[in-house]
Amino acid sequence: MQPSADSLHFGNYAGALLQWIEMQNTHDAVFCVVDLHAITVPQDPQQLAATTRKTAAQYIACGIDPTKSTLFVQSHVAAHSELAWILNTVTSFGEASRMTQFKDKSQKQGSDNATVGLFTYPILQAADILLYDANVVPVGEDQRQHIELTRNIAERFNQRFGETFVVPEVTIMESAAKIYDLQNPGSKMSKSGESPQGILWLLDEPSALIKKIKSAVTDTETDIRFDPEKKPGVSNLLTLGSLATGKTVADLENELSGAGYGALKTAVAEAVVDLLDPIRTRTQELLADPAELDRILGEGASKAEEFAEHTLAKVHAAVGLLPRV
Repeated sequence: MQPSADSLHFGNYAGALLQWIEMQNTHDAVFCVVDLHAITVPQDPQQLAATTRKTAAQYIACGIDPTKSTLFVQSHVAAHSELAWILNTVTSFGEASRMTQFKDKSQKQGSDNATVGLFTYPILQAADILLYDANVVPVGEDQRQHIELTRNIAERFNQRFGETFVVPEVTIMESAAKIYDLQNPGSKMSKSGESPQGILWLLDEPSALIKKIKSAVTDTETDIRFDPEKKPGVSNLLTLGSLATGKTVADLENELSGAGYGALKTAVAEAVVDLLDPIRTRTQELLADPAELDRILGEGASKAEEFAEHTLAKVHAAVGLLPRV
């Protein structure tokens, strides 16, 4: 995830972190705070440094275990930038131009303001993946095109220079629960949401979480049932409640049958506060000792660097770059 906000939001937690936490128990997992990706748009240097630490702290507070997986900051492993440059030279301008996320973002910013870094973002992402011989890349549907590009680059490189990269599989996290904006339940919860009241930040104080959930948009009916098409606001609250309590949506429907939307919002608010309060507390503990947090990230970077440098050496030899002696 990019360190582009002071806090992760509940959509990040539900859509990615919960599955990452499970995967670290079954895979040799590599997790990265992608600060190089964050500078493809204008940034405040001091804020970027602070949000990078905050993002890493929230990874850990949510359950990413640095003793089970590799956790580091992208810019701490120089091989990411170096491999990205080499991959730039085997990626055509045409295929990079077809990336829909660049088209969307450049239209919003204006083509004259969009940076070359934003254009080549997916190629840096390919380097992030290919450095670690990744077999599985768990992403949302919106990233499928970027992973397909990664596969194409790896296959082209292997054909041209010999077998060098593992070609990763695209693993779309279909089972991940989708959390929607509390004020606009037709849109996914996002840091760029139209209203701050629609976003549940993991570091929100309990009072703020309660206020946002109790102000959530519902509908003019009274029955509590899961129906995303006809009752998107109520369905979103039921999903939130299910994730926060561990109960099924059906169980919540039965428990709250006939209780009204006020009771639904109260139950969901209490459950979300109970879930996020220890995450916020643990994050604050980690941020209160930046030296220890930096030590953890430094250890992760050293572990990642050892693997990445091995891959990069193979790439250098494959393309004919002279080895340093």
